[in-house]
Amino acid sequence: MLDNKYAKAYTEVLEIIKYFPEEEYNKIPKEKIEFYKNNKDKDYKFIIDPRIDLSKQNVSKEASAIIVTIFKDYFASEEQKKKLEEIIELNEKKSEIIKREKFNPDDLFKSKNSSKIVNESNQNNIEVTALTEYKENFFTKVKNFILQLLHLKN
Repeated sequence: MLDNKYAKAYTEVLEIIKYFPEEEYNKIPKEKIEFYKNNKDKDYKFIIDPRIDLSKQNVSKEASAIIVTIFKDYFASEEQKKKLEEIIELNEKKSEIIKREKFNPDDLFKSKNSSKIVNESNQNNIEVTALTEYKENFFTKVKNFILQLLHLKN
């Protein structure tokens, strides 16, 4: 059995994707779904309300990351994939800089400039606008949740 937090995340992911429209659900390889089913936490109960925005529900960071990966691999356009890669790379760089500043013994008592880095990155936000207006289905809510996680949507 995998780490407990990932087993719980697989349970959450399975609960989320069961609300996808059948056409979208079928885009996810059966082997991947079977992997999630075989490695989920069978004792963990996770229930979501499809009428409530996913960002307002208690979804773990691990499950969010898995959903982002599923979105990138099976649903995102090439442009969205490029933006996701840029954001992931930027987040990794910010994380490394913050870790380096936080754990560098030479700079332990110096002032922290990490807030400056975060502010600079916030100025480079990418806007996503809808071309048509329609009622959001659950899959659209999941997509918007992913975009919000990656700061692609305000």
